[in-house]
Amino acid sequence: MKICWANTDNFDEAEIVIVGIPDESKSHALRKGTSEAPHKIREIASIRDTYKRGDDVSLGLPLEGITKKVYDFGNIERSQISETIEKIISKSKIPISIGGDHSLTIELIKSVSKKYGKLSLVYFDAHPDFVSSIHGYYGSVISDVLPFIDTKTSILVGIRTPEKEEIDNIKKYDLQVITPFDIIRNGIQKTEEIILDKIGKNTYISLDMDAIDSAFAPGVSVPVPLGLRNIEVVLLLKSIAKRGICGLDIMEVCPNYDIKDRTSHLASRIISEVISSAK
Repeated sequence: MKICWANTDNFDEAEIVIVGIPDESKSHALRKGTSEAPHKIREIASIRDTYKRGDDVSLGLPLEGITKKVYDFGNIERSQISETIEKIISKSKIPISIGGDHSLTIELIKSVSKKYGKLSLVYFDAHPDFVSSIHGYYGSVISDVLPFIDTKTSILVGIRTPEKEEIDNIKKYDLQVITPFDIIRNGIQKTEEIILDKIGKNTYISLDMDAIDSAFAPGVSVPVPLGLRNIEVVLLLKSIAKRGICGLDIMEVCPNYDIKDRTSHLASRIISEVISSAK
């Protein structure tokens, strides 16, 4: 099944490529099932973001519409990430990857950085994922990608449940953090300005859906209260995309624990909004 936002069957003419990676092999979460997210997000997109008009099917598009050519590559295995992303970015296309657990971001960033060098990373998550005493899993993402990102132009957004080790690492590497409390205090417009002033030319976005408050996104593997509102996340993503991005991933949707597929549907709409804004 292809995501409903795909509007071409020709990889070569595509400007944005959707890739599913149904793998949760590096997750330590008690909640299981993020490997089912790529299929579920596509399925719900086709059900809830399309409308029947007699014999015709119409899309419920973002306000800007979707003017770019979007191709759905289908699903790949973790071992295929490097070759697949290299194929996409070698043609100057933007990969949008759907996981799976957040450790997949390690391989995605490594692959994208082969073309662009050190990336400005905007990392939306309830957790810093900055454990350094253990490597190669969903809680060590930032530690594992340090050689491939520019910490001076990178930022963590939505953080609200760090371990002491992670707090120490954030201070050690002077990595800027925006918490949900910061957004409430400063407002979304100031937050937008802070992020856009921070990031550099080659920006990669990673979105763990638990950055969003579980009232809006209950179907995630490690839910944490006091998160970002869905509209805040979408506005920030669209603003960053308008500046230009070299990749986006959406991780940790856990359909087994969702409520009426709200989180999968939100993930689909987020994809459409980023596509509509991507430079």
